[in-house]
Amino acid sequence: MNQLATRFTEFADQECDGSSPLYAHLARKIAEDEDLLDLATHANVGQPVPNLLFGAVHYLLLNEEGKALQSFYPSIADEPEPVEEVYPVFRAFCMDYREALIDLLQEKRVQTNEVRRCAYLYPVFCEIYKRTATPLSLIEIGTSAGLQLLFDQYAYSYGEDEWVGNEEARLYLSAKVRHGNKPALLKSSPPVHARVGLDVHISDITNEEERLWLKALIWPEHHERRQQFEQAARELIKSPPPLVEGDGITLLQEQANLTPSNTTLCIFHTHVANQLPETKKRELLKHVRAIGEKRDVFHIYNNMNDRRLHIDSIIGGVETHEVVGETDGHGRWFDWELNG
Repeated sequence: MNQLATRFTEFADQECDGSSPLYAHLARKIAEDEDLLDLATHANVGQPVPNLLFGAVHYLLLNEEGKALQSFYPSIADEPEPVEEVYPVFRAFCMDYREALIDLLQEKRVQTNEVRRCAYLYPVFCEIYKRTATPLSLIEIGTSAGLQLLFDQYAYSYGEDEWVGNEEARLYLSAKVRHGNKPALLKSSPPVHARVGLDVHISDITNEEERLWLKALIWPEHHERRQQFEQAARELIKSPPPLVEGDGITLLQEQANLTPSNTTLCIFHTHVANQLPETKKRELLKHVRAIGEKRDVFHIYNNMNDRRLHIDSIIGGVETHEVVGETDGHGRWFDWELNG
């Protein structure tokens, strides 16, 4: 129980402060509440427990349960009640809906479709394309609904008036380069020849219930994120990428073999590896190296062993490891430690 309490405290300190006053306050209170910590123990192994519990509560509220608690959520109430008064109401809600919450904790997964993470993927894919000068083939592990697979359909700005990416984009994403160099960006998106998303549970964005769960994972104060999710969902429905349900690590080599050899293979995942046991992480790296014995490959990821974004590559049989830098979990900023 002490370890779980620490997870909620760290969630408040490292993720919520400055981003979600509601969740920061609730997480610190939960860390001191044995009944709520006991409820949280019902989450599936490997899942980020605070995100899952808050998502489950939010999901019930969006389904019009718990009118009293709804009044504290900016995603529902136009003028939410003060955060300082929320905890007794939140606690009572969790006790009243305990069984429903346990069902959600055991059934659901944290599959946050944070499309703004594409804002730090875009310069990475630009960098890779500049090095290889061949179209990209994308394999995303933990793709959920596949919104990040469509990075080339969006436009991007990095603290300046200039926009880069897709000239016909309907979704515009902005982010700040917090530390380091300014990335050397391409004016237009790198060409993508093929793409596929892999996930143990594909989120069907056309399914009302699944779409509501994905919205519930968006933090209550984050109105812009909800707007971006809805626009990205509309784009995906128009041009859905291929998505394959199953263990992405097990499927990886098979899917890599299906990508054209005259393209640049990019395997990527964001905020996924932290949910993997160490054995699966080692298996993933083993598969990437096996692919690298047959062709050049790039592996882009964060939250594997630290919070930074990494680019591993195997070019001509030579393995290289580069650090891009820290990234904000919601894509608002990133560091760029690469040269150029």
